[in-house]
Amino acid sequence: MASQQLQLGVIGLGTMGANLARNAARNKTTVALFNRTTEKTDEFMVAHGSEGKFIPCHSLKDFAKALKKPRPILLMVKAGDAVDIVIQELLPLLEEGDILIDGGNSHFRDTQRREKELAERGIALIGLGVSGGEEGALHGPSMMPGGGASAYKKIEPLLKKMAADDGMEGKCVTHLGPGCAGHFVKMVHNGIEYGLMQLIAECYDLMKNVGHSSNDDLVKIFSEWNAGELQSFLVEITAQIFQKKDPETGDFLIDLIGDVAEQKGTGKWATEAAMDLGVAIPTITAAVDARILSADPLQRKQLSVENPESLPEPYPEQKSIAELCRSALLLSWLAVYGQGFQMLMAASKEYQWNLSLAEITRIWGGGCIIRSSLLAKFRDMFATPQSQREGLKTQILDLARGERQVDWRRLIAIATGSGIPVPALSASLAYADTIRRKRLPQNLIQAQRDCFGAHGYGRTDREGSFHTNWNHQDADGG
Repeated sequence: MASQQLQLGVIGLGTMGANLARNAARNKTTVALFNRTTEKTDEFMVAHGSEGKFIPCHSLKDFAKALKKPRPILLMVKAGDAVDIVIQELLPLLEEGDILIDGGNSHFRDTQRREKELAERGIALIGLGVSGGEEGALHGPSMMPGGGASAYKKIEPLLKKMAADDGMEGKCVTHLGPGCAGHFVKMVHNGIEYGLMQLIAECYDLMKNVGHSSNDDLVKIFSEWNAGELQSFLVEITAQIFQKKDPETGDFLIDLIGDVAEQKGTGKWATEAAMDLGVAIPTITAAVDARILSADPLQRKQLSVENPESLPEPYPEQKSIAELCRSALLLSWLAVYGQGFQMLMAASKEYQWNLSLAEITRIWGGGCIIRSSLLAKFRDMFATPQSQREGLKTQILDLARGERQVDWRRLIAIATGSGIPVPALSASLAYADTIRRKRLPQNLIQAQRDCFGAHGYGRTDREGSFHTNWNHQDADGG
């Protein structure tokens, strides 16, 4: 395909599909378009038809004819049954060698199933994670493809043109591995995204309701953070959000937005997959729980009290709440990134994907939602040979030592004393404390399990599995 005119078929002209189609066309690609609602195709052509070479199609038959074999077809439809329906409608029109690219947030197990089914027909499936939102889709997203290597090679020239720059003279796209590896990596990316966003929200809550920061104050705080160690896409847009005013009322828009956070499922899937792999991702799980708890405002209203049982003046501090939040946010972000990487390493081993964390962190360096200067530290470490990593690893760990860690603990104590929930900040600290604790109290849990279920336990002083009759009368010889 590299020596031929680039081509791409796009099915689904929602915001992401439309912007990816425009992105491809701007990169000198002939783009065939189809949307189930034909009016949307017509509207797209009126708005963007002059941006490149588009072939609007009102039927799948015409759509298939508009592309030369082998056909690369990007599916941008809602994850779930809709993807299966479109594939089934397309199948009679496809031929051996055609390539379907699922660019939605499909569950990785669905992608695994579809790839096997399509392979029996000689059709390749690339599960393509895409991050960057609507602006990223148009100007350059981070792309996470998984599937057959030969099929990926055929579409690589186009994806490299469409992807964001990685800041190191490369592009934010790479073949991650076979099967559903791409959609799994995107799921983990989204889980990390959930965690980072919840951590920011908790700091906002504390700065507003304990530190009494105004929206103007928050603009300044987040802008300063974005100029330092917390430089990131999410901190940058958060500063922008606090500036925005409602054109009708003149009030700050943030204060008029409802507090029910929606979700599309990828965070929940990450938590489920982590449990299947035996990996703890408590910050991400706490973020998912926080969205679930937010979904019932009526119950919260009924249970709310004017003056919650909290300390009247909790833990007076010399440092401002904003200063404490900066430390806590930085260390919590390190924790949530670490949880995501542990999950990726476990999945790579379990599914034999041979994932490269160096490549994953590189393609997350531009275009995607979780890009940050902290992530770049992990990228540099993973890109360094194993024998030379200790120095860089120490630099990352040094961020979590000293006064910052004290600030982290103080902030959570203040939040607890003020009756303000900080589930993700608390989970991050508990995670950090747990993985650094020499001895945990799970020895008692093992004793309890053996006491009521004869499950056995290990000992610290000898090898093997042991069982005890815990009845105190027997133990006393009674």
